[in-house]
Amino acid sequence: MNSNEAIPCRTDPGPPPDSLSLVVPVYNEADTVGFFVDRVRAVFQGEPEIALEFVFVNDGSTDRTLEALLSLQKSEPRLRIVDLTRNFGKEAALTAGLKAARGRVVVPIDVDLQDPPEIVLEMIGKWREGYEVVVGRRINRDADSWAKRISANCFYWVHNRISDHEMPRNAGDFRLMDRRVIAALDELPESRRFMKGLFAWVGFRTAYVDYVRPARAAGTTKFNGWKLWNFALEGVTSFSTAPLRIWTYVGAAVAGSSFAFSLFILARVLIQGRDVPGYASLMVAVTFLGGLQLIGIGVLGEYLGRTYIEAKRRPVVLIRQIYEAGS
Repeated sequence: MNSNEAIPCRTDPGPPPDSLSLVVPVYNEADTVGFFVDRVRAVFQGEPEIALEFVFVNDGSTDRTLEALLSLQKSEPRLRIVDLTRNFGKEAALTAGLKAARGRVVVPIDVDLQDPPEIVLEMIGKWREGYEVVVGRRINRDADSWAKRISANCFYWVHNRISDHEMPRNAGDFRLMDRRVIAALDELPESRRFMKGLFAWVGFRTAYVDYVRPARAAGTTKFNGWKLWNFALEGVTSFSTAPLRIWTYVGAAVAGSSFAFSLFILARVLIQGRDVPGYASLMVAVTFLGGLQLIGIGVLGEYLGRTYIEAKRRPVVLIRQIYEAGS
């Protein structure tokens, strides 16, 4: 849908129309949370009609993140802290934050201020026009390394060609969602959650707000190349069975090539009357086919592992305590 297309504004009753929850997963961000809260306060100071709520999810931090949040809560009554029992990962922490949020609209946002809080005001404007999802879309990735930009483009290209549901390019978790979208996400039962894919899967009327992503305000990223690779595998296997199906075609192609080569060898022996030296070619064929088989088994293992984990029906996260202001 064109984000500029006018659609009817909502008229349904519900919670206070301008209550906003910012969901902020944090892991070892003791040096960053203060900058984030101060910046958000400054942005919303001139918006008294918006009832703001901070929902910080402490994802098993091993530094002083929890202490820093509790200290901030003394001067910020709108701040709630969901303290998890251990580090479950950002996707699980985000799920816990979405469940705990009480606002009419909910915005997941990174604490490092690479998602500018000022953009949330533009998102609210789009939501008031009647859109139920407003996605923050990066118009450049200059703050990322060259390798990360290339790998991200490759991931979106592959994912959107093999998945049944297209995921917006250059869009992370930063988006505004109406309460009915949050309710739809709560109905999804899987425990291994690739949130960007789930956001795209539930649908709803969607608009986009473009922005330039700045560098981190403080701290360092907790993602490395290996974690990003596993994250990409999670996204591909969560929303497509194409990696399984492709091995049918790979097997057919290899079998057809082998049959054609065997006919060539037979014709060469019958016509020219000489044997074909076989050791080197045999070793190449055996190792090549063995490698293909192991890759195929690995792909099967990825899906079987997901099935095994989902079959256990373990909760996505365990919450140690929720800290309310004044409690």
